[in-house]
Amino acid sequence: MNKPASSPSLSPDVARTIYRKAYLINRTDERFRAMLTNGELAVAYYPVRGHEVIAAAAMAALEPEDYLVTTYRGLHDALGKGIPSRLLWAEFAGKRTGTCKGKGGPMHITHPETGVMVTTGIVGSGIPIANGLAMASQIRGENRVAVASFGDGASNIGAFHEALNMASVWKLPVIFLCQNNQYAEHTTLAAGTSVTSIAERAGSYGMPGVSCDGLDPASVYEAMSEAVSRARAGDGPTLLEARTFRLLGHIFGADYSYVPKEDLSAAEERASMAKLRQWISERQVSEADLAQIEQEVDAEIEEAVAFALESESPDPDEIRFDIYETEQAT
Repeated sequence: MNKPASSPSLSPDVARTIYRKAYLINRTDERFRAMLTNGELAVAYYPVRGHEVIAAAAMAALEPEDYLVTTYRGLHDALGKGIPSRLLWAEFAGKRTGTCKGKGGPMHITHPETGVMVTTGIVGSGIPIANGLAMASQIRGENRVAVASFGDGASNIGAFHEALNMASVWKLPVIFLCQNNQYAEHTTLAAGTSVTSIAERAGSYGMPGVSCDGLDPASVYEAMSEAVSRARAGDGPTLLEARTFRLLGHIFGADYSYVPKEDLSAAEERASMAKLRQWISERQVSEADLAQIEQEVDAEIEEAVAFALESESPDPDEIRFDIYETEQAT
């Protein structure tokens, strides 16, 4: 089922929230890439250009206590869900003030306080983990939902199919959010996937399958809101496919010449922040509001970068802690 394009029903408050999240993700991504280029940081980094709207709109439909399981290409999800910028930057920089004391790094961002429970570097492995979190919520009688965020390539592994079947059988309060950016590392969707839309696979497991435009804030927000409402009502899972385009290589610095230039140019035009800004302004968000959001976010990033660079690295003995129950840091 395709979700219709943008609707005027998005409230100004939700539009502001989405713009703030998207702007934060976009500027953070740009700053990371600039610092890597300049040699100010030396970490593995997976750019998220093209995914800003998906994370901003989808996470705006969640409550802070809801669970999120994401992937190593998850900067946008982490910021969208609410991880404080300074803690995320410190973790990326390998500092002891980070979300995992500098021991997780970019591929293992975790922050239970904002519901970011797992970031995994193993493709597709977070999908069944989200089922476990949803089951815990169901057993405890809580009203939390769990979201598994993953790429189109992950929909081709066994864990995806097993998890969807289990979630449907047990009516788990989980949303499977496939961020379809058309490429699984270097492989096109058509070259490795038997369907043209990931959402089509939902029918095999007796759950709704919804495909929406991942560059349209209203389309994503409304589709996600419906899936969340369904999960909270006890009606089970939804497979939600948000279609976008990966605008940069699989990993920072990677060759991207295999992507047709005309496809990339068209996607860059649709995914521009200027286009999003105009769209948000048409939802009764004033220029003054937008300028204030941008000023606040820019200041937040500057503070986060300074915090990360000034923080101390973990002590070598830290490698032994947070592993065994009897050996913890004092």
